[in-house]
Amino acid sequence: MWRQSVQRKCLSSSSLWALAVQIRSLHSSPCLLKKSRTSAEQRWLQRQLRDPYVKASHHNNFRCRSAFKLLEIDDQFRLLQPGHSVVDCGAAPGAWSQVAVQRVNSAGTDPELPRGTVVGIDLLHIPPLDGAHFLSCHDATDAATQARLLELLPAGRAHVILSDMAPNASGFRDLDHEKLVTMCLSLIDLAEKALLPGGALLCKYWDGALAHSLQARLCGMFGNVRSLKPDASRKDSAERYFLARVYREPAR
Repeated sequence: MWRQSVQRKCLSSSSLWALAVQIRSLHSSPCLLKKSRTSAEQRWLQRQLRDPYVKASHHNNFRCRSAFKLLEIDDQFRLLQPGHSVVDCGAAPGAWSQVAVQRVNSAGTDPELPRGTVVGIDLLHIPPLDGAHFLSCHDATDAATQARLLELLPAGRAHVILSDMAPNASGFRDLDHEKLVTMCLSLIDLAEKALLPGGALLCKYWDGALAHSLQARLCGMFGNVRSLKPDASRKDSAERYFLARVYREPAR
């Protein structure tokens, strides 16, 4: 079920990514909204036009507005340090990876700072980005993908695992919430293989009945767990993030 839900997400995300690319020319091409589109696409475009974070993402050359969610969280908690190794799950179109590349210096922009590593994974194609290794068309829960990931990480370990991934919304809130919690649990399994002791996991979830169970699972593995809602996250959305820090590696 998880794989099928993400595959459906990929189809809709591909469509929205194409629209997002077009939106960069909205202000010079007002006729875009007049083209034949579904009502859902029209609503999405109208919302994007009014969104200050969309405008800011274009100004700062970020691939989408979600970059500002990670920027806000990292500004407050300093997760991403020069020299760190970062895994970005559900990376497409690559905005969080852009932030990670800047913060951990994985492109070597500042030769005086340690050079980090960024590896992004997604079932979708991710456009290339200097300073990042992308495993496009890969499932982060697949054993072969995880083996390849460990090969790309220095000493096979990461300081931070990030996830802004989510299943394609079905319209049934409880079902969508359950699917996303299941995805978050798969990240916990990945953390047990790849995360360094003391490391951090940041994952998106939709608020609901299973959030407390997910939080309890995180609390059993990390020294500090908190729920966050960045300003860049839309107020009418159930979207929140669990930030789990100080990973405690289980005894082998």
